[in-house]
Formats: sequence, structure tokens, C-alpha cells
Amino acid sequence: MNTPSSTRMPALFIGHGSPMLALESNPFTPRWHQAAQKIPRPRAIVCISAHWESEDSADTAAAEPGLIYDFYGFPPALYQVQYPVAGSPALAAQLAQVLDHSGLRQDGQRGLDHGAWAVLKHMYPQADVPVVQLSLNRNLSPKQHIDLARGLQPLRDEGVLILGSGNLVHNLRLLDWQHMHEADFGFDWARRAQTLLLDLIRRRDLATLADYAALGDDVRRAIPTPEHFLPLLYVLALQQDDEDALIFNTEFVGGSLDMTCVQIGV
Repeated sequence: MNTPSSTRMPALFIGHGSPMLALESNPFTPRWHQAAQKIPRPRAIVCISAHWESEDSADTAAAEPGLIYDFYGFPPALYQVQYPVAGSPALAAQLAQVLDHSGLRQDGQRGLDHGAWAVLKHMYPQADVPVVQLSLNRNLSPKQHIDLARGLQPLRDEGVLILGSGNLVHNLRLLDWQHMHEADFGFDWARRAQTLLLDLIRRRDLATLADYAALGDDVRRAIPTPEHFLPLLYVLALQQDDEDALIFNTEFVGGSLDMTCVQIGV
């Protein structure tokens, strides 16, 4: 195995699944916590979540960002979850510098959506690592998102964890609710799509991953909309020649949702 720079913070993509994982006992979230425990403690986190899309490129600039309960129809306990983490206006301003070509907008009002807090609640339960979110600009192509992500590379050398939160296979319309609690139940098309996409990740074929819509019907079913897939591209875009990828949590939920996580730099 190659050994990456000892001062470079790994980058991590988390398959986040349902917001109910913030409350429920499950096999996935303990592995998120274990991943956080095995990497160096970050000085701050930049999170790219599937649940913040914008018409431009923006980041959260509030010192106390608060939480957004951006879902409906869940038990009341989920709307009472707290994660009193600090923001980092200084890091938000630094993002604008390292992504100077993006025209990054500082958003001093927005809080953290569940793609961030429901994951971080397990990774850093003490809420003691400052967090800044970076939006997904709807007007960028996957290739342009990759180019933007590469601008984040210097932050890794400064102890910042780049965290993507989404899902590799994510088709909620096709979920089989009768099999939601059946361990690792996945439709055949979803498994074929996962196998193909994971092979491309292992081969470091980012160009083909960016053109995922050309990979056939199985992948188009697996990625019907881009927002849950794009955070993975942000993390993969940061992989250096001396860095390996660790893939875990590849189980399926409800047939058409997988929980795959990818760590760059192990």
C-alpha cells in the first residue's frame, strides 16, 4: 500500500441514507464514527452535502450556523435533535480565496442541513470541530464540479477534512418499503450499477464517472438526479497519486439505496 503524506488530511465520502440514522441503531453509523477515530483530528470540516443546491457557489459563513430540519413526515424526536457545532467565518473566507475563480458567495444566514449534521453527529458527537458547508452549484457540470473541488486540495495540508455526504446509488422512487429492514437487500440493476461505479473508483477513472449518464440504464436508474452523486466526485477529485481509496458500508437498503463510503488517503 502506498503511504500518503503524513501531514495531509484524508478526504471522506459518507453514504448518508435516511435522516433517521441520526436516531436509530444500525450497522452503518458506528463505521462512520470508527472512520473519524482512525484519521487525524481535523481542525475544521468543509462539508459538501447533497441537500444544499444553489444557483451559484456559496458557503456558510455564520459563526453559529444552527440546524436545518430539511425533511418532513418523520417522528417528532428527529426534529428535536441538536448538534451545537460552531461555524468558521475565517474558513469560509479562506474558501473564497482558494476558490477565487468561482465567485463564491458567503451566506451568513444558512444553517447546516441534515446531510451534514446527521453524519457529523456520529462522527464527532461532541460537536467540537467547526463546520463550513459548501453548496452544490446547479449550473455546473460534473466536470466543472471536479475542477472546483480540486481547488480545495491546499486545505487538506492545513488539517481540514473535506467531507462529502450523499449516496452512490440513490433512487428513492424505486425503494421497496416492504424490504427496508431486510439486511443488504438490493435490486439486481442497483447491484450492477454499484459494481460498475466501484470499479471505476478503484481504477481512478474520474472522467468516466463524471460522464455517468453515458454508462447505461442501470447507472441512470442508480443516479436519476445528480445531487447525491456529486459530493462523491468532490472527494475523488482530491485523490493524489500516492493515495489509496478505502471503500466500506457497501450494503443496500430497500433495494435502490446503497450506503457506500469512500475514504481517500488511508
